[in-house]
Amino acid sequence: MNRRAFLAGLGALITVPPAVATIEVIRSEIASSTTAPPSAALAASAPGLLSAGGPAKPQLLPPPPASARVALPGTGVLTVLPGHGDLLAVTVDDGVDSNVVRQYTQFAKDTGIRLTFFVNGIYRSWSDNAPLLRPLVESGQIQLGNHTWSHPDLTTLSRAQIADQIQRNQTFLSNTFGVDARPYLRPPYGRHNAAVRAVAADLGYTLTTMWSGSLADSTVITEDYIVKMADTHFRPQNIVLGHLNHAPVTHVFDRLADVVRARNLRTVTFNDVFLRPRTTP
Repeated sequence: MNRRAFLAGLGALITVPPAVATIEVIRSEIASSTTAPPSAALAASAPGLLSAGGPAKPQLLPPPPASARVALPGTGVLTVLPGHGDLLAVTVDDGVDSNVVRQYTQFAKDTGIRLTFFVNGIYRSWSDNAPLLRPLVESGQIQLGNHTWSHPDLTTLSRAQIADQIQRNQTFLSNTFGVDARPYLRPPYGRHNAAVRAVAADLGYTLTTMWSGSLADSTVITEDYIVKMADTHFRPQNIVLGHLNHAPVTHVFDRLADVVRARNLRTVTFNDVFLRPRTTP
């Protein structure tokens, strides 16, 4: 099956096996505490944000203080952020297109949006953009997670092959950016099973990091549809999936930021939310 077509269908909904310990937020309570305006009402709810040619838009809200961070769970599948606050985790995967990686990084510099990039080290976009990206990684505004070296379906591999995919990418992230991505592993296509989780945990990747909403942009889609998906999924405590692969999303960054501003959301990395674990080589 075509990789992108498969992921496009999968992005909207992932079913996690009941046996897996999943970190959950009670969705009905979030919905009752925050009623977000649809796209058509954004201008009314946040006057001036959508006006072309107006004054420069403010940077997005800062993350919560470090004192608000909570302990990591031991192991499990992370699909939403804990609690009932105003946090939004925008996570973007792969890195097929070097220009998209560059523009997403510039978007972060320009607006203050905090992002988590789940990297496939096989793509040259990461080396191409390392000089631009490295300062934002070092400051903590952009966090890097492990998405495996070359994006295979891990459930089809042997344990040794699974370990090689994770370790090779970990070495790349360490050598290129000086970071340790543990404990956050996002399995390609969202595909994981007990064997994948066990191998990953042995390597220090104890949190299989999934998502609760998607921009649906693993394939080329229209700009308006990307904004529609943001309007649907940019909600408190959601983890939203996007991709660093196709140009349309780079044309709507301002509109995505407007949704965040209008809803008074704080974009966060996972390190903004959870206490950083101690890791061993």
